[in-house]
Amino acid sequence: QLTHKGDMTTNMDDYIAIIKAKTAALFAASTQIAPVIARSSQEAQSAAHDYGLNLGIAFQIADDALDYVADQDKLGKTIGDDFREGKLTAPILIALQDANAEEQAFWKRTLSLNEQTGDDLNIALDILSRHNAIKRSLTLAESYGEKAIAAINTAPDHPVKSHLIDLVNYAIHRET
Repeated sequence: QLTHKGDMTTNMDDYIAIIKAKTAALFAASTQIAPVIARSSQEAQSAAHDYGLNLGIAFQIADDALDYVADQDKLGKTIGDDFREGKLTAPILIALQDANAEEQAFWKRTLSLNEQTGDDLNIALDILSRHNAIKRSLTLAESYGEKAIAAINTAPDHPVKSHLIDLVNYAIHRET
């Protein structure tokens, strides 16, 4: 992720690849380990892996959206940390897709050149709002959540399965 910091050529595919390697790989390994230890079928191991991978992607996209809208007291996140660090996350990438020349110049100055002033976070929040970038990011997270749930659809009904589905919904919609 640090190699793409402030890189205005970063696109959504790059971003997804970064979070697959960063967050989603950990989630995938964590969910796949139980079927591996239990010597479950390869199908069950793959389903658990795919569930965790997609849950991890959904979680990270939602987390990146929360960086701009979270209730700081409830989640302990400081609003705008990713912006201040020059990270091009889903909300920024989505806003950039539709950005006019002035907005593109703003993102380049604040993220690529790392020239931020006191009111820039508020300007960023306004641009994100204009482009509905938070909602669109959460919609993207939901699409990965749906993939996570689909991965375990063939598993037998069990209370654990319903908890795994609940976990997907919590990961995406926590305190938004």
